[in-house]
Formats: sequence, structure tokens, C-alpha cells
Amino acid sequence: MRHRAARILAMVVVAACSIVALSPAAIADTPPPFPDFTFKRVKVPPPGTRKRITVQIRETRSVRPAARPRDADPPLPARPPRRFDGFWQTVPAGPGIAPSERLAKAIAALKVDGESGRKPRELHPLLQAIIGRYGPQIEAAALRSGLSAALILAVISVESAGRNSALSPRGAQGLMQLIPATAKRFGVEDAFDPARNIAGGAKYLDFLLRLFKGDILLALAGYNAGENAVIRAEGVPDYAETRAYVPLVLDAWLAARELCRTPQRSVRVPCSFRLRPESAPAIVAATRLGRPH
Repeated sequence: MRHRAARILAMVVVAACSIVALSPAAIADTPPPFPDFTFKRVKVPPPGTRKRITVQIRETRSVRPAARPRDADPPLPARPPRRFDGFWQTVPAGPGIAPSERLAKAIAALKVDGESGRKPRELHPLLQAIIGRYGPQIEAAALRSGLSAALILAVISVESAGRNSALSPRGAQGLMQLIPATAKRFGVEDAFDPARNIAGGAKYLDFLLRLFKGDILLALAGYNAGENAVIRAEGVPDYAETRAYVPLVLDAWLAARELCRTPQRSVRVPCSFRLRPESAPAIVAATRLGRPH
């Protein structure tokens, strides 16, 4: 009985403490959980009313950039047009064409296109000036090498414009612009001696014509770029200087052969110059001209 009475007494004490804890004073000291919260009553909208908030989310697809191949080369810039591009579009520069046919096409291209910008008679004063100074040496070298003197004259006009003291940045010397190695190769001790320079240049031209089986275009390309460059290219190398040099010399040859006493149908026909008396006053002035290209 004692234990039961003690248990009841304990329960009464706990209940009394709970009542005290929930007294108005204790409740008043406790702050409300959301002091700024206010209620707003929202009525159900009538039928047919549009939604006040429209949320649209566009579906996007992730696009990955195309992978660049590892070994892809950057695009090469287009080659700017060169002088005589039209000439070489007409005249084959590679193998598979007879020398006479290539020469015929070249002469026709020069006459039709006129890319050199020069007429034969415009070159005559310079050519006659060179003949006036070095005509005998040119004719002598032509006889020894079996070349037309008109061809040698044409090469001199383009290489040095008849200036015996001409010296290029690459070391080419004299009237026919022989580099030291070529001069030594063909027995020229003094490249600034007109007779020896012309003789050496004529020997080199003869060698190139024989090497390329009479193809004058390939021989001229070899004279400018070296025979090994022509052999590697199997034709006229695609060098801007060489592609301009060959038609320039051919153009000068067309003009020079008009100054020969006999018709010139090839670069092996002997030529004896005829110096026109009316051209004498122009000789000194023409020798002061620069290279024609």
C-alpha cells in the first residue's frame, strides 16, 4: 500500500509541474516561430481564366564542336599570279613534247599574247648597241660553238643588257653572267674579259642544248637555274625567275634574228649581223639601259 501511495503522489507532482510550465506567463515569453508571416486568402479562379504565371523551359541540345583531325594541314594561301602565267598555260613545261613543237608553241604564244610587253623593234636599239660593241666576239663564239649569233645576243641582252662590268648579288659576272664555278668549268679565266666571257657562255649554251637534245626552252632554263634543276623537274622548273627568263630570252631572240643577214629558223643557223646605219645614234644611249625585265 505504501508503494502505491508513493507512486500516485509522484504522478500528481509531475502533473502540477506541467501545468506551471504551460502557464500564460511562460507562453507569453516564447516568440512566435514566423513573426512576419501573414495569411492571404486566394479564391479559386473562375473557369476559363489563364494562368497568371507561365513558365517555359526550352529544351536545348548540347552541340559538340567537330574534332579537328590531328594530321590536318592548314590551308595553303593561293599563289599570286606571275608574269608569263598565260605563256606557260599554252606552252608545256614538262616532258612528252618534241623540242621543235615546244619551240613553235612558245613563238606562237609570244606573238599572240604579247606578255613580254615588248615589240621586236623596241628591242632593236639595245641589240644593235651590243652588236656595235661586241658583234665580232659574238660571231666568233657562235662559229666555234655552232650556235646562232642571234641566240647569244639575246642571252646577253637579258643577262646584262650589254654591260661588261655587270655583277649580280649571286656573283654572276660579265656579259653572259657566268658564276665562278661555270666560268672555271668552261675555261674562262677572266669573266670580265668580253671575248672570254662570251666564249664561255656560248660553250655552256651548246652543252645545255646537247644535254637536252636540242630543246632550246630547257637549255635556257638550265642556263638560268642550272641543268640539275631542269633534270629534277623533268622540264622547266616552277621558279618565278626561270619561268620569266625563258620567254624573255626567246622574245629577244625573235628580235635579234631580224638583225641577221640570213633567215633564222633555228638556234643553230649561222648568223652574220647587219648593223643598220640609222641606228648608230642610238647605240650609246641603249648601252646605258638596264636589264629589260
